[in-house]
Parts: sequence; structure tokens; C-alpha cells
Amino acid sequence: MSVAEHYAKQPEDGLRASAYVDLEPAGLDDLRGFVDRSARLFVVTGAGCSTESGIPDYRGVDGEWKRKKPVEYQPFMREELTRARYWARSLIGWRNFRGAVPNAAHDALARLETLGRIGLLVTQNVDGLHQAAGSRRVIDLHGRLDRVMCMSCRNTGSRTGWQARLEALNASWRDLDAPIAPDGDADLDGLDFATFQVPGCPTCGGIVKPDVVFFGESIPPWRHAQATAALAKSDAVLVVGSSLMVHSGYRYALAAARLGKPVAAVNLGRTRADHLLTLKLTAPAGPTLRALVA
Repeated sequence: MSVAEHYAKQPEDGLRASAYVDLEPAGLDDLRGFVDRSARLFVVTGAGCSTESGIPDYRGVDGEWKRKKPVEYQPFMREELTRARYWARSLIGWRNFRGAVPNAAHDALARLETLGRIGLLVTQNVDGLHQAAGSRRVIDLHGRLDRVMCMSCRNTGSRTGWQARLEALNASWRDLDAPIAPDGDADLDGLDFATFQVPGCPTCGGIVKPDVVFFGESIPPWRHAQATAALAKSDAVLVVGSSLMVHSGYRYALAAARLGKPVAAVNLGRTRADHLLTLKLTAPAGPTLRALVA
């Protein structure tokens, strides 16, 4: 019996839901059976897939925010001080973020793709670690932090080159240190960010932004269109390391349920889609997926 069968009232999304009722505890054999029955998986990954690579996540086991929300699109575009604060924190955080390497979860998913079991992997992460591990069928739903883009002329460039420009203009900030934050910046506060200089686009002088989707910004439609097409051709959905609290990821679990496709999750804590799941392992992504493909 699936979790959805335990629900009695209709929520806003039109699917059955009420107070959560646990299934029997799921284990590795259950996950292996789920994967074995699925010729083509649609995989959704989130921050919990990269925490073992040293990149923190935003949410706790109950799906609540563990820290302040990241910068939002409109304040970044409108306010010079907000941009200065973001890029000052990013100047410090990028040094650690760029050094992150794939962990067992990334390696296992790349292996599953090699075995022909993954039709598409949609990641909410912006770290590029799936590709670094060897995955090729990947959509970076929220973009990539290793690129920057001018919001006027749309010229793109590498984050490495942008880092050099930031450091050249802000030599006194280069030796500061602070803990890395989930979105590649750092917990650097209590400073006068008005003194931090943010260069303009080298082509047109416009505002330069990391090539990622900020809160309050829309995901490029083509990414969602490609993901939706792949979901329609898939047999099942596997969620790894995501609470799915952000709608951009949750909507694929929702769409799968509406299409009658089973959904499994490997995640430490509650997910927004718990009422839709066929199978759930409350476990860390790395050791679980390593054992799955061993």
C-alpha cells in the first residue's frame, strides 16, 4: 500500500493528503527493488546530495530554514548595497566552494546512468558536482555557480575570471575568512559593505549576476520543458537529498503522482512530498547510494 492511500482529504494541489501516516520502515532492499523495477528513472537531487562534499544545506530535518534565506532577485537588481554584500560574501565563499569534489552519492548516480538506469537527472544544486562525477544527462534546474552573466547584454563568463576582477578591486578583503554558506558565499557580516567595489560587465557595464536562479526569479522555461518531457518517458522518480520544499523540485513529484508513477525518496528528514511517496528511506545519500550500486 502506498502512502497516498493513507490520505483522506483533498489539499490545494488536488491530491489526497492529511496527517502523515508512516509506512513500514524502508530499507536498502526496498530501494534496490524499487530501482530494479524501474527501467528508466527520473532523478531529482537537492542539497543533501552535496553536504558530504562540504557544502552546507539550508533546511533541517523538518524542512524548516536553518539560516536566513539567500539573496532575492529584486533586491539584488535594485540595490547597490545588496549586490556589494552578496559579492563580498561570495569573494570569500567561492574559494571553498570551488574546491568541493563529488562524494559517494554523485558517484553512485553517475554509475546508475552508465548502467542505463537514469533517463534524466534534475538537480536543484548549483555546484556542478554531478557532471564532475561523470553524469551527462543532467539539467541544472537553478543554474551553475561557476558562471556569471550580465543582466543587460547577457554576456556570460567564468566565475574564476570574475573572482580575479573582484580580488583586484578589493585587495583588503581577500584575506578575510568566514564559514562557507550553502549558495557558495560565506557568513561574512558586520562589515561596511559600502566600501566593497563591484565591477560592471566588461562588455557593456551592466549588472553582473551569478548564472543561478535567485529566489524570486523564474527558472528558464526550456529547462522545465525538457524535464517534463523526460518525466513523461520515465517509469519512476527517485528523490535524493531534497526536502522538495521549493516548488521547482516538488512539482516533479506532484506530476509523477498525477501520472501514476511511483516516487521514492532518500532524505534525512521530512519532505513536502511525503504524502506522495511509495517508498522513503530516512538516510544519508552517500552511504545509501554507494550500497545500492555496490
